[in-house]
Amino acid sequence: MDIQAIKNRFGIIGNSPALNYALQVAAQVANTDLTVLINGESGVGKEVFSQIIHALSARKHNPFIAVNCGAIPEGTIDSELFGHEKGSFTGAVDSRKGYFETVNGGTIFLDEIGEMPLGTQARLLRVLETGEYIRVGSSKVQKTDVRVIAATNRDLLERTQHGKFREDLYYRLNTVPIRVPALRDRKEDIPLLFRKFSVDFSEKYKTPSIQLDEEARQVLVNYPWRGNVRELKNIAEQISVLSSDKQVTANDLKRFLPEIPEVNRLPMLAAPQQQPGSGGDFASERDILYKLFFDMKKDVTEVKKMFFDILQNPNMAHAAEYHHPENHVLHSYPAGNDMPVVPSSGISNAQPIIIADNKIDHHEEVEETLSIADKEKELIVKALKKHKGKRKDAALDLGISERTLYRKLKEYNIAE
Repeated sequence: MDIQAIKNRFGIIGNSPALNYALQVAAQVANTDLTVLINGESGVGKEVFSQIIHALSARKHNPFIAVNCGAIPEGTIDSELFGHEKGSFTGAVDSRKGYFETVNGGTIFLDEIGEMPLGTQARLLRVLETGEYIRVGSSKVQKTDVRVIAATNRDLLERTQHGKFREDLYYRLNTVPIRVPALRDRKEDIPLLFRKFSVDFSEKYKTPSIQLDEEARQVLVNYPWRGNVRELKNIAEQISVLSSDKQVTANDLKRFLPEIPEVNRLPMLAAPQQQPGSGGDFASERDILYKLFFDMKKDVTEVKKMFFDILQNPNMAHAAEYHHPENHVLHSYPAGNDMPVVPSSGISNAQPIIIADNKIDHHEEVEETLSIADKEKELIVKALKKHKGKRKDAALDLGISERTLYRKLKEYNIAE
């Protein structure tokens, strides 16, 4: 059967190359028993292609059933597809045949296959590979001869990468893929479809057929049609019923078309090219934050070093200038000034100012032990005095066990 005969038989309107190619593939694969996966957005007519494949196959006199996998609850989909035995679950008052048993010898169309639970996917894979299945609650293996045609509006390959669809089932279903084009990808067919729908509805509702002027025709063609053929049919029905003037202008048509929110399509600003090793190449904002944190840590380290040097050598406070890590000059002033005046230039609010004072020359060095053991011993003695020799309370205050405290008393030879 040629492509035009298929269009006439199944009421398909359109002459776009993508649509013709999809119909050609469906006609060629119909006489085989190969599994077919139909891809396309919602509303493009994927179920019509499954009917074409079944009607042109050797199974055309056997049953055909369409199952929406997304409309069946997860807890009952196994029972719906493969059947169940009496008492296998709550509410199973009798045995029941599943779709694979009732359609034996025919064709089953699994729409929205991407919504099928993973457990059911494993059962379906076994049916496709061996033709065997087991009813829910049974241990008896049964055979079936059913051709499976699946359809989805999702990217199944992407779902396999996220663990939401079995990869082995994807490749088993995708034996022959058919891509049904979206309506916006075949704009030359939009006026033909609209005219067909408007004529059908005028006959149905006994109203004059509507006509579009040239400007309205352009609005119709350029509309994105996210609902595809289904949305176009609904709009044609609305206009046929609600339009008072059968000569529809662009303004009249826009009243029936839903408003599409504006999408920001401004180009993304790309980062300027940097020389290798310049430190200006960032793969993401996270890298920028990491570099900022490292720079801040470096600055804090330098500031700590600066103050440590001053504490070790107080005469450095009288230096004429000190060079900051960022090459800014920090000014200091003679020791005789009580309130030095900071010059307005050459320094920012973020830069530390070292103010010399005459009191800094008269410092006193206090010798203090830095031994950890001596400090630990001192804390133990203080804790024992605080708690009047009670080891348990002292150990609790020190944050150690009573056994550890006893060992420390022996180690440091502390008399209680």
